Amino acid sequence: MEYNRVSDANVITARYMDSILIRERLIDSVVADTKTTFFGADFDMPVMTPAFSHLGNYNGRETAGLEEYTIAAGKLNILNFVGMMENDRFASVISAGAQTGAKTVRIVKPYADNGKVRDQMQFAEDQGAFGIGMDIDHIFGNNGLDVVIGEEMAVQTADMLHSYVESTKLPFVVKGVLSVEDALKCADIGASAIIVSHHHGRLPYAVPPMMVLPDIKKVLEGRNVKIIVDCGIASGADVYKALALGADAAAVGRSMLPSLEKDGVKGVKDFITGVNNELRYIMSCTGFGRVSEIDDTCLVMTEHLL
Repeated sequence: MEYNRVSDANVITARYMDSILIRERLIDSVVADTKTTFFGADFDMPVMTPAFSHLGNYNGRETAGLEEYTIAAGKLNILNFVGMMENDRFASVISAGAQTGAKTVRIVKPYADNGKVRDQMQFAEDQGAFGIGMDIDHIFGNNGLDVVIGEEMAVQTADMLHSYVESTKLPFVVKGVLSVEDALKCADIGASAIIVSHHHGRLPYAVPPMMVLPDIKKVLEGRNVKIIVDCGIASGADVYKALALGADAAAVGRSMLPSLEKDGVKGVKDFITGVNNELRYIMSCTGFGRVSEIDDTCLVMTEHLL
C-alpha cells in the first residue's frame, strides 16, 4: 500500500486536533464563566488575537486591519497581539486601541540589527504597550538566516533573550516555542509567557502544538510562566482542547481573517464572540465552571493518522 507523505505541518496539526474527542458531564454542572486573569489583568475570555503584521485596508475602509482588530480586542476585553511593523505604525495601533482600552503586546522580529530590536521594544514600552516579546521562529530560513521584507534576522541566544527581559518592566513573551527544551530556557531567562506555535507550518513535519503542550505544562509547573497556544485555533472546541491540555489561553489566527476582511471591527467581534460562546457551552457540558478548573479528564485521545 502506498503511503502518502504529508509534510504540511498545518494538515498534521488539524488531524491531531480533530482526533481529540470530548466526553460530557452534565449532572451538577453550571453555566460556565470564561473570565480569566493574565499578567495581573482581568479579561473576559482566554481567547486572544494573533500577532499579525502588514495588514492593509480592507473593502475600502479608512481604518486598516491591524487597527481594526486592535479596536475589537478592546471592545471584547481580550489580550491583543501585533507583530512586525515600524514604530510609526505601532504608534497608530496603540492610538486606535486607546479608543477601547485594548491591552496590546508587541512581538518584535529577531532582527540582525540588534539596535532595532531594542529600539522597538523600548518604543513599545514608552507608547504604553501591555507587554513585549520576540518571534523566535523567524530566526532561520531556507538559505540560512531568514530575511523578512528585506530585513535580515539573527541568531538569538538565551543570554540575549535574558537581556531583553532585564531591559523592560513589561511582561516578556517568547513566541515560537515547540519543545520542552526551549520552554525551560524561556523560564530560566525570566519570560512571563510563551506562545507554543509552529508559525503556520514554517517547519516541515512540525509537531502539533497541542501534542507537545502536556509535556511543556509539566516542566513549567511552578515556574510562573503563562502558556498560550496558536496554530489552527478556529473554534471554541479548539480553545477548550488547548486549555485542557495545559494552555492558559489560545490565540486565533488565520481563522479570524475572513471576518476581519469582510466586516472589520464588527466581524472580529462577532467571530471571537462565537468562539467564546462555544467554549462556554463545552465547559458547561463537561462540568467546568471556570477556566482555571479545566483539565484533560473529559478528553478522549483517539488514534490519529499523521
